[in-house]
Amino acid sequence: MTDNTLATAPASRTALTLLGTGAMGTALARAWLAAGHPVTVWNRTPARAGALAAEGAAVAATAADAVAASRLVVVCLLDDASVGEALEHADLTGRDLVNLTTGTPAEGRTRAAWAESRGARFLDGGIMAVPPMIGAPESGGYVFYSGSRALFEEHRGTLAVPAGTRWVGADPGFAALHDVALLSAMSGLFAGITHAFALIRREDLDPVGFAPLLASWLTAMTPAAHRTAEQLASGDYTTGVVSNLAMQSAGNTTLLRTAEEQGVSPELLTPYTALMARRVADGHGDEDGVGMIDLLVRPAARV
Repeated sequence: MTDNTLATAPASRTALTLLGTGAMGTALARAWLAAGHPVTVWNRTPARAGALAAEGAAVAATAADAVAASRLVVVCLLDDASVGEALEHADLTGRDLVNLTTGTPAEGRTRAAWAESRGARFLDGGIMAVPPMIGAPESGGYVFYSGSRALFEEHRGTLAVPAGTRWVGADPGFAALHDVALLSAMSGLFAGITHAFALIRREDLDPVGFAPLLASWLTAMTPAAHRTAEQLASGDYTTGVVSNLAMQSAGNTTLLRTAEEQGVSPELLTPYTALMARRVADGHGDEDGVGMIDLLVRPAARV
């Protein structure tokens, strides 16, 4: 039986408080309510909690009241500043605070120290899902968690109700770091898709027919992530290279000329092509592209 399956009577389910009933917060609350968990909710705009009240949630008048209602407190607000504002007057002594608000690694670490200084255990989370994926086990959505391992293990079953759980370390900043790293990769992917469709936009080409070609090509390229990881781990950027950086950089001229011919701005390509040319100019043309990672990492941040 999986974490997302109701295995016991609803009365035995962990009670929890949820601060924030935006689109994601509402989806989370509905998943827990559907699984039989008593849920207390609070939102800065009370009317936004009305639908959840109709579905069985208790609505607290203040964030402090909501925190007092449950030992397990989940926060899903706009940003880290709003978390601090919402919890300013709440008594966190003995509470288990799970922060699912999107933030940076530094914010996660600072918020963990802040929560612990006020008597709470803390767990930070990075949600790798959109609201429709919450409460749908087949969707593939999951949440990165980092911080108190004891808190995570104690509440793992409850946390797994809305989406899968992935523990990534005791460092409270690691959940946000994983979250933002994956989202950053997604942004680069979307940039490439955007440029590709721009190239064909003014031609007599069916974008619907082009899409499967684009999707299958990108899928075929994704194993490069594993090779990059192996090269970073070994420190060997040249063994087994099939298309070296010098060759790739030379080929970029064709990409840029084609953009010009098609009347398409190259602004989504030029940062990457410039970085590649810089690495080649530094004498690393025989490498694979992994060496560009070292150019991006500022010296003070390198380990």
